[in-house]
Amino acid sequence: MSGDAMYLRPSEAAQRVGASAKALRLYEQRGLVKPVRTAAGWRAYGPQELKRAAEIVALRAMGLSLASIGRALNGEAGELERALAAHQAALERQSGQIAAATARVRQLLADLAQGRVAGVGDICRLVQPKTEVRAAFALPWPWGGEWFELRDVRAINYIVGPLGSGKTRFARCIADALPRTRFIGLERAADDGAAARRRIEDDPRLKARVDETLAWLIDDGALQSAALLTLLAELEAGDASTLVVDMVEQGLDQATQEALIAHLRRRSGVGPVLFLMTRSSSVLDLTAVSADEGIILCPANHRPPTRVVPHPGSPGYEAVATCLAPPDVRARTEGVIAWRPEVA
Repeated sequence: MSGDAMYLRPSEAAQRVGASAKALRLYEQRGLVKPVRTAAGWRAYGPQELKRAAEIVALRAMGLSLASIGRALNGEAGELERALAAHQAALERQSGQIAAATARVRQLLADLAQGRVAGVGDICRLVQPKTEVRAAFALPWPWGGEWFELRDVRAINYIVGPLGSGKTRFARCIADALPRTRFIGLERAADDGAAARRRIEDDPRLKARVDETLAWLIDDGALQSAALLTLLAELEAGDASTLVVDMVEQGLDQATQEALIAHLRRRSGVGPVLFLMTRSSSVLDLTAVSADEGIILCPANHRPPTRVVPHPGSPGYEAVATCLAPPDVRARTEGVIAWRPEVA
């Protein structure tokens, strides 16, 4: 390989194209991009590889599955047409939201011109995230009744913590405190998906939504299973404004987890607000958290849950990172709780 200065390491290439190194590895595994190798055998990305990676990232942002991206890159116009139509619809939704906010600003300015002073709260609401929801409640055991206020709710919110930290109780408190919210527990697939299948078959509109989502997920590498079907039946029901999901990765292999979170991200802001309990690094990739996502940590020492910024060195970041592991590692440590010696 000549001209080494023109080639970037995977971490540098990921930063250049706006993806994570993990995402680049996935694209490589699916045959979408092929980095060159150095004399020592390390992966490297030159101008052509960077161009292809940037195209993949752009198509991914438009909602295409990895299989669809492969077909689009091979020149199949149908995939691009569907992607552009979906992107147009998303832009039109954003345009409507911007138009409404602009109209509100215009009205506030008109009021000011006529001597009617706008309240600070009215102005602040213009810049608050659309998905922000607030709820306050007393934290149950093991916190001992401490008061907690939930702020700055994002489109996707991850609840993370070690076993025994109380995150399930905390998640149930959120479900009870927020309006039109449903808690989706681990019993969702207890009957091997029979109840979910009946529910889907009895509701043609739900079936159409589930079938469409399932097709996208399978196209993206997911494996169809009872666990996935029961989860989709809940996610696509459309009868709640917020969903709280206990251990979203339960029963799903790594490829399915990665496809599922990619799907949830592409529909971010369209469906219900999500609170996802997880201990899987395939669901919560700390290098790929967007502005529409937030992390809540339930600490092992039973301090109140806290927001964590997904940047190395920030408070709580290392604690979150130690809670996460790939599915194969998680399977080997299922049910293991870290022992902490008593302090005299």
